[in-house]
Amino acid sequence: MTTVRVRLTLIYSGLFLLTSVVLLVIVNMLLRQALHARIESFRGVGVGEAPPAPAALLPGSELGPLPPLSQLAREVIHYQWDVSALAIGALTLVSVVVGWVIAGRILRPVHRITATAQRLSLSTLHERIALGGPRDELKELADTFDAMLDRLERSVEGQRRFIANASHELRTPLAVQRTAIEIGLPEDVGEIREKLLFHNHRIEGLIDALLVLSQAEHGLQRRAPVAFHEVVRLVLAETDADEVSVTARIEPFLVHGDPVLLDRLVTNLVGNAVRYNHPGGAVEVTLAGGVLTVRNTGPEVPAERFGDLFAPFRRLHTTRGQGAGLGLSIVASIATAHGAAVTARPNPGGGLEVVVTFPADP
Repeated sequence: MTTVRVRLTLIYSGLFLLTSVVLLVIVNMLLRQALHARIESFRGVGVGEAPPAPAALLPGSELGPLPPLSQLAREVIHYQWDVSALAIGALTLVSVVVGWVIAGRILRPVHRITATAQRLSLSTLHERIALGGPRDELKELADTFDAMLDRLERSVEGQRRFIANASHELRTPLAVQRTAIEIGLPEDVGEIREKLLFHNHRIEGLIDALLVLSQAEHGLQRRAPVAFHEVVRLVLAETDADEVSVTARIEPFLVHGDPVLLDRLVTNLVGNAVRYNHPGGAVEVTLAGGVLTVRNTGPEVPAERFGDLFAPFRRLHTTRGQGAGLGLSIVASIATAHGAAVTARPNPGGGLEVVVTFPADP
């Protein structure tokens, strides 16, 4: 697939070559007719008639006899064609180089717009192209792109403020409700009290998950070097594995990102691997070369439902009632915010293998 710069260079060179060939052909044809006409006027005979005998050599002259005028005309025209071919070849090479340079200068604002668009993320929406120069189509395109970024930045900031306000407004009544349940209900309604507390904690966990998912999808507001191997070790130390054995092989790795979100990524992966397992099962966690792999035993994942693993609020029938279906959705969003890729595949005999591949640390 050729680039626009290559296509413009080929167009410039092709037009130059076409016009040069047409011009030189016309000039050579006119030169040929003019030479034949002059020869006929000088000799008074047709071009196709037999030429007169060549003149004899002068005494002491070293020059041979002059060729006939018609032969001289043919030699001049052949020489003109040879010179024209060489000139066209040389000028074609020059036109390719000049066309390449000119196309690069014309497309330089486009490259600037492209580089800015590739560099932008939700955390760098304050950057602008700010293209200078005359008011032409390229500057109009850059200004339109800057105006779109202004609107997008205002929209993202409004959503972030909404998330912050919603976090406060939703947590406060839940905390008050939980306190009222724990203090206000008598002990003789213990079963109802436990159910209310269970649903209160479940709603609070759901709200936390939604807020984390929204924060991850809106990009990272700040980045800092994070010792990811220490994050993995801390999560494993705090994980309650119950009847599941957990093994780990961890190598040092540094990630530039948000430590809170990275902790949540590992927590969700390890928590899912332990929760959706069977008694006596196993969980294997590996971090090597910037690749985090979490593999577990457990129930088989139906092939027709495998595509729903990373979709929000999609729960498999094997996990019904155990979660909100946001665990792997949050993992995918956090990984994307950090430039990482997430893949999953079923293990033979049941369980999953989830792989998170981080980009190499710069």
